[in-house]
Amino acid sequence: MVPMPSAKPPAEPFTPLDFQLVLLRRMADLNPGPVEDARRALGVSPARMREANRRWQAMVRSPRSGPARSLTRVLGSVLGEPESRSPRRAGDLDCEAWQWPVPLWPDLRFEVLTAPGGAVWNAWLVRAPGAAPPALRSLEDLTPWSCTVDEAARAFAPARPLEGTAPARWGLALTAPDARGERHEVVAEFTWGLLQRTAVSGPGPRRP
Repeated sequence: MVPMPSAKPPAEPFTPLDFQLVLLRRMADLNPGPVEDARRALGVSPARMREANRRWQAMVRSPRSGPARSLTRVLGSVLGEPESRSPRRAGDLDCEAWQWPVPLWPDLRFEVLTAPGGAVWNAWLVRAPGAAPPALRSLEDLTPWSCTVDEAARAFAPARPLEGTAPARWGLALTAPDARGERHEVVAEFTWGLLQRTAVSGPGPRRP
């Protein structure tokens, strides 16, 4: 009698912790230091981070989810119902912003902006409603994970958006003073909407 092949054990459930590892995995491409600190604090191995990212990519790209709604469906299955769903105006369109808490960043929320019909327009970290925004006054305040894209753009307006070098990346070209008052041209790079690193391209005129 031919033995029956043993059943494949069911996959471990994808958890909110795994989702945080997905966010960290992409951030590590620009600034691995804070990511390594967070990974150790979470008590997980680099292998688990890589595996979480692999499984996430398979989930959001699954044809069963549908291309337009896959991200919100997957997030709902992993994180549960969003903490909030609120109307949002984008140009001439009425959209909806879905937000979930992320324990690793208590003052932030993971936000997905959906267009009419359910298509996802944007997905990134934003400041939680009611949370105090950071005080951004100088170049020294632009530290890793200190602020979101919109906070930096408002603090150092006018800022020029830059095309991201990969999915989930954004950039801003802005001018910021240092602690002595000298102004500098700065390129700020963000992953999932959170600041990862800055590069000073050159000094500007000294403030009078």
